[in-house]
Amino acid sequence: MQYDPIKRVLGDVFNKTPFLRRVFFNLLDLLLLRTWHVHKELRNWAASNKNSQSQILDAGAGFGQYTYYLSGMSHKWNILAVDVKEEQVSDNNNFFRAIGRQNVMFRIADLVQFRQPETFDLVLSVDVMEHILEDVEVFKNFHASMHPGAMLLISTPSDQGGSDVHGDGEASFIEEHVRDGYNIQEIQDKLYSAGFSKVDARYSYGKPGQISWRLSMKYPLLMLGVSKIFFLLLPFYYLLTFPVCLVLNWLDVNGNHPSGTGLIVKAWK
Repeated sequence: MQYDPIKRVLGDVFNKTPFLRRVFFNLLDLLLLRTWHVHKELRNWAASNKNSQSQILDAGAGFGQYTYYLSGMSHKWNILAVDVKEEQVSDNNNFFRAIGRQNVMFRIADLVQFRQPETFDLVLSVDVMEHILEDVEVFKNFHASMHPGAMLLISTPSDQGGSDVHGDGEASFIEEHVRDGYNIQEIQDKLYSAGFSKVDARYSYGKPGQISWRLSMKYPLLMLGVSKIFFLLLPFYYLLTFPVCLVLNWLDVNGNHPSGTGLIVKAWK
């Protein structure tokens, strides 16, 4: 399934006004389990950096929802958000100017080539690395772009079915993925080889999260892939499934999982 065309449709709908964009971000925060996990890690990082003049890189910013979240946590932080899609970068800059977030700038950049030596205190990469073949080169660029002691936070699918692949003959649910998911030891080894001194990786999307992902993301995306008319039915669908997904998301974020279809990885320079 191709995800980018659906993302473009969503962008066309929610980019019409800043109010709709805020509504969209709030919906993503509630529905996307990865957002729950990422926000938890960002709150933990912010606890000791709230009053600092931190420099943050949102690497592969997409719609900009994580930049929006971070820029609302502290006006002292300066956030550079980069993405390869020119249209998305332009839309994001227009939105953040419209809402008066002066501590944010979006730029077009290819992470395989992007390097800004010893600049950032935090680098965030959410659902990006599964799209990039030259991952070690990107990890080296992240490392070079960070201050000593800075943290890299990655959310990415694991090899335990993270792209909804459960056998050798199956294809990724998202066609734009260049890998079906990382082995937990593999990504740690690659980060160490890129120069990081400490790496901590854990599974996300355990049993509760896998059920939530199917209800909140996979089935709606499949419906939208069939016909855009399902946009009209989504509010009624979520009215039934949303309470269940909230409970499942809470269980996943607050549980320890021996395996899972997602990975939350932290690495320090």
